[in-house]
Amino acid sequence: MPTYTRTLSLLSRKNIPNYEIILSVADEEDQALPVARDVISKYPNVAARIIIGEEVVGVNPKVNNLIRSYREATHDILWVIDSGVSVAPGTLARSVDLLEPSTSTNLPKRRVALVHHVPFASSPEGFLGSIVEEAFLNTNHAKMYLAINTCIHRILRGWEIKPLSTENAIDQDCPRGLAVFGKFLAEDNMIASALWHELDIRHDLSCDVAHNAIGKMSLSDYVWRRVLWIRVRKHMVLAATIMEPLTESLVASSIAAACLRYLFGIPVWFFLVIHNAAWLWVDLDVYESLAGRPLAADRRWRFIGAWCLRELLAFPIWFLAMLGNEVIWRGKRYEVLRAGEVKRTSDDDIRRGLFTR
Repeated sequence: MPTYTRTLSLLSRKNIPNYEIILSVADEEDQALPVARDVISKYPNVAARIIIGEEVVGVNPKVNNLIRSYREATHDILWVIDSGVSVAPGTLARSVDLLEPSTSTNLPKRRVALVHHVPFASSPEGFLGSIVEEAFLNTNHAKMYLAINTCIHRILRGWEIKPLSTENAIDQDCPRGLAVFGKFLAEDNMIASALWHELDIRHDLSCDVAHNAIGKMSLSDYVWRRVLWIRVRKHMVLAATIMEPLTESLVASSIAAACLRYLFGIPVWFFLVIHNAAWLWVDLDVYESLAGRPLAADRRWRFIGAWCLRELLAFPIWFLAMLGNEVIWRGKRYEVLRAGEVKRTSDDDIRRGLFTR
């Protein structure tokens, strides 16, 4: 809740001449509503309103919650920001600059229509799963995110700014716009992919990070969250998902150690120690680059322990994910279909545990 309050206050103080704030709330009983109303009352000169009640257009609860706000938005540029996400002052203005560069810049061949941000996670609760999730998002995930964007410029994950012009707005008689993506769990990926492949427009990565607060997460929750997204991903990019273990430290170092021992007689243990120490050093550098500060001394060993556990679990989680197609998302069971679509399945016999769910 503190993150939500800070985010609302920051949005309300935006130094932008023409904007509105729409708060999308699915349920009248949402605990964030009193906070939202309190912040809005403190800034009476800001055009802000609350829309309560979702419209079901698919299985994705986030899309269902956003549909009414999407339709009623006044302006062409939309900034979708989750309640658990906070950003630095000036983030919105810098993102808009990427969408509408000045005439003095070298314009790309294709216009930028989506700006995304690298997530930077924090786990104030201190639960084991939350700490491991933090280590994953701030190292392996961020590293791949940045590398793909730098090398290929074809990021298919854009979830902070989704500017969709009025000519692509939803038509009541034809399912277009945001409603189309209600059948996917990874709606962010599919929106970005549609912009790139179908509308022939490009994405850009902001210099800012999106600070994401992780709630209470057990180790079991972490495992099944990673299983969920691998199962979704394998139906969207199968070849990349199959090759994914080769990007992990232990698999890559084991293969390299075996080769070097065979070719040059280098001891396996020696190479594994050097390789994984170097890998950890790189990941710490990624973490500190995103945070903008060194990792605090009192958190360093906790982070290294979570990092080691994450590395040890990476291949077992991948293997488990490749064996099935069912996932549980927000307490509901789904089957992942071709191209990442999902459908609801029976909620009977939902078992929660580390290895069965």
